[in-house]
Amino acid sequence: MKIILATRKSPLALAQTEMVAARLQQMIPGATCELLKIVTTGDRQTDWSLIKQGGKGLFTAELEQALLRGDAHAAVHSCKDLPGVNPEGLAVAGFLPREVTHDVLVLRAGVTVPATIATSSPRRQMQIHRLFPEAKFTEIRGNVDTRLKKIAAGAADATILAAAGMKRLGIAGWEGIDFRPLKFEESVPAVGQGAIALQCRAEFVATLTPALDAATSRDVTLERAFQAQIGGGCQVAFAAHVAGNTLHFFHEKTGIRTFPLAVADFAQPQQTAARILQELGF
Repeated sequence: MKIILATRKSPLALAQTEMVAARLQQMIPGATCELLKIVTTGDRQTDWSLIKQGGKGLFTAELEQALLRGDAHAAVHSCKDLPGVNPEGLAVAGFLPREVTHDVLVLRAGVTVPATIATSSPRRQMQIHRLFPEAKFTEIRGNVDTRLKKIAAGAADATILAAAGMKRLGIAGWEGIDFRPLKFEESVPAVGQGAIALQCRAEFVATLTPALDAATSRDVTLERAFQAQIGGGCQVAFAAHVAGNTLHFFHEKTGIRTFPLAVADFAQPQQTAARILQELGF
């Protein structure tokens, strides 16, 4: 059985897709995987402002179109890039076991209080502003290596990256750079951060889901329920992250909040999200 996996061409995307291929070939008897490498709009338009253009779908739409055309069986996404609602006919089959989920403050060596922070994410801007209220924000584009090189060269004093991506690329240090992990109380991670999502045509879900990680699916499905109900894509300063039996939540209207979760809350993610959002005044 040959499974064609659609993927972006970035080093991180390819590393993640190879992880998916290895998992499927291990878990599905007789499976072999082939990569279909695609350049997305977000990859092509490196000079675009993600805030002004709206980040929703910029890194996923072409992969989804490949699925709908039948060019690929599944598409591999960094889950945090995936919009909360699937196009008709597509579904998220599941996720690989989740990697570390926290954000990392990337500082130019010698800087302790950054005056300029390069991030185009409203979620990160609004949360990190609480730590460094005097800092000015600027945008930054490019893959992980490019961003690290820009900070080391002085393009800004700091940026923020997901720890999962750096770990998957084998980056534990960088010349001219200091890494400071951020606690959930300082920066709530994006929905699905640290999770690799496998999206497919709806009829292929039953084949793929048993090969994927149930615990990650439980947590991320609840996070994505909040995303679907709030909407807005990358331009909304919002985050929901499940760690164990605790929900860490951030929104520009509420700040950072935490909520205990019971087993029943995971069984009905849409109802749980609606209840908590109502409690928060949404």
